[in-house]
Amino acid sequence: MVSNSGGLRPRPAAAVERWDHEADVVVAGYGVAGASAAVAAAQEGADVLVLERTGGWGGAAAMAGGFIYLGGGTPLQKACGFEDSVESMKAFMTAALGPGVDAEKIDAYCEGSVDHYGWLVECGVPFKESFWGEPGWEPPGDDGLQYTGGENAAPFAATIPPAPRGHVPQMADKQSGGERGGGYMLMKPLTDTATELGVRSVYDTRVQTLVVDESGRVVGLVATQYGKEVTIRARRGVVLATGSFAYNDRMVEAHAPRLVGRPAASIEEHDGKAIQIAQALGADLAHMDATEVAFFCDPQLFIRGILVNGRGQRYINEDTYPGRVGQATLIENQNQSFLVIDEAAYEEALATPTATPFLRHQPSWVCETVEELESEMGLPAGTLQATVEVYNRHAANGEDPVLGKKSEWVRPIGSPVAAIDLRGFTGGFTLGGLRTSVESEVLHVSGEPIPGLFAAGRCTAGVSAGGYASGASLGDGSFFGRRAGRSAAKG
Repeated sequence: MVSNSGGLRPRPAAAVERWDHEADVVVAGYGVAGASAAVAAAQEGADVLVLERTGGWGGAAAMAGGFIYLGGGTPLQKACGFEDSVESMKAFMTAALGPGVDAEKIDAYCEGSVDHYGWLVECGVPFKESFWGEPGWEPPGDDGLQYTGGENAAPFAATIPPAPRGHVPQMADKQSGGERGGGYMLMKPLTDTATELGVRSVYDTRVQTLVVDESGRVVGLVATQYGKEVTIRARRGVVLATGSFAYNDRMVEAHAPRLVGRPAASIEEHDGKAIQIAQALGADLAHMDATEVAFFCDPQLFIRGILVNGRGQRYINEDTYPGRVGQATLIENQNQSFLVIDEAAYEEALATPTATPFLRHQPSWVCETVEELESEMGLPAGTLQATVEVYNRHAANGEDPVLGKKSEWVRPIGSPVAAIDLRGFTGGFTLGGLRTSVESEVLHVSGEPIPGLFAAGRCTAGVSAGGYASGASLGDGSFFGRRAGRSAAKG
């Protein structure tokens, strides 16, 4: 076997002495994008081989809560009594996931959303026809639908008809994350379907570089398995689906430095390799600075108080999607956040159901007055007092004209009053990656597709350009994974 002295650089096909594996379509990565690509390619009649770096299928998707962002009037939305339209979904995603969203991808995704829901159901993904309307990162039970993007909160609800679009697969005795979460019940039906369709898989196989023929077409991959080099020929196409670059320190420092030292909701296998090997062929990138940001506090808590920054000022409506809170905290407020809440509201929050009891924090300071609390917190004199005075003045009328929190969650802050120190309580994963077409072709910096190369999932720049909604990753990973599989099968 010829050694790959070029590292990530593509291997000429003429230098490959023999192929250890062959298939029509070769998929790298067996998370949601890879599984969706494998199923779709097999449904097109292709012989499919999946390469997976770990010892089994699943990826980050299997560990996730399982939300899939779908809308436009899915059967689940209708069964739960909600109306939605493709136009409303497009308007919301364009506003909330920008700036700089790929309009073609948003259009395709929204227009194909109901069909995609049907495809997932045909693959065996179960959804319970029930809605969870309480604040939270995810339903504590097996409800199938939830608001997961702030659609029903300011600033969006004032101009775009809101509808819940977080569809979560049903899992009995669910636990947050792992094999008892909704993500597992998305992945298991997909991989079972792939197996039934004859998809083959090779585990403990780590992709190293691409193989190209003399015309520049991608015709295979070089990988390592137990330290030995293996070569895999793709007769029609290669699909890259190996996840984000959240665990590649050098890439995070270069492109998304706010996440340095704080990856979350990701897995260590997300090392950016797919991005790098495609870059070596001249692949274009997009939105490499974009990040999802989790806020490590239970929404049942912070919705009942006010979140203030290091200057004692409110900075976001507390009833919005907690991922928006995370982004506003990390990106706009230097990771400085405190929750100010009175005793009655704190006790009320503790009595509510939640999927994330580990995010219910004890107060850091408790005082009789806001003035005392401000001093204990070390805030400039008068800042927090002014914030609470303005909030309480309008809250007495059930209003929040400053940030637009819904009246049902607006209540004057009383005494005793506490603050929870939430500085640094954020983490997240990267959203940028390879620039792809709506048919999941990897695009060269010239704008032309790289022949034989397709990609989907978090190694690509999907529907999220800056903002985020829970379910956007599993949503566009599965949606454009399907397209990648179909495109690759056509060769």
